[in-house]
Order: sequence, then C-alpha cells, then structure tokens
Amino acid sequence: MPDLPPLLALDNDDLSVIAVNLQDALIRVADMAYLPRVQRFALVAARFDWIASAAARKAGHPCCERCHTGLNFNRVSKVSCLGFHQKDRHLVLNLLDIRFKQTDSPAGYVELVFSAGRALRLYVECLEAELRDLGIRWKAKSAPDHQIEGAV
Repeated sequence: MPDLPPLLALDNDDLSVIAVNLQDALIRVADMAYLPRVQRFALVAARFDWIASAAARKAGHPCCERCHTGLNFNRVSKVSCLGFHQKDRHLVLNLLDIRFKQTDSPAGYVELVFSAGRALRLYVECLEAELRDLGIRWKAKSAPDHQIEGAV
C-alpha cells in the first residue's frame, strides 16, 4: 500500500485527521525528542495502517501493516509528561488520541493521549504539525482490538 501523503495540521479539523491516522501507533519514549532551541517536538511512530489492513481483509487476506511515521509540532515552548518519564527510554506507548485545546488564541496545548493513563502535553504558540510516512513498512503481528465497555 502506498504511503500517506504528508498531512499538515493548522486547526482542530486538520489535527483530527492526523489523530485518526495515528490511532494505535506504537511509540518508544526513546523515539521522542523536544528541541527547545528550535521550539520543535518530534517523534517516530510505528503507525498501524488501518486503510491498508481494511483493503487486505476486503480482498480476503488477513494482512495487517505498520509503517514508520514521523510527526512533528512546531512553536513548542514546553513539554510535560503524565504517567511516564523521559528517562523510560525503552517504554513503548500506545497512542489513542491527539487533541488541541486553545487557551489564549492562537496559543494552547496539544495532548497526546496514550493507553494506561499516560499522556504528553505540548504547550504551543499556535497549532502547527506535520505527519509524514517514512517509507519503511512491515507486516504487523495482529490488528489492534478495542473492547467497548458495556458491549455485549
């Protein structure tokens, strides 16, 4: 399956497209970096390719794919972690959602919400993000499975 075209986010609608494409991405803490001098936060994730996996299932193949994807946020003034520490370099986080909350227009914060109650908050002058696949793909061992609370 071809890579996603680069995606840019300058508002909440754009960010929701990036968030949907990164749902269930796996991110090692060691693959995240805050660069205060250039006010950038960057990470590399193992993105689960929901589109490629759905196409494979539709064609009768039980194939699932992941690919390396880069995500960066510009104009970041501060980063804080909840439920983990940046020294936990081998810890792998499962990304559930990305949200932007405007506090003093256009400034606000971006939250990367992970499973197990973990989160990362980026304080930004304005929302400016880019997502780009890095071309390395592999077969995933399984597809993420979310149990819906209260479902029968």
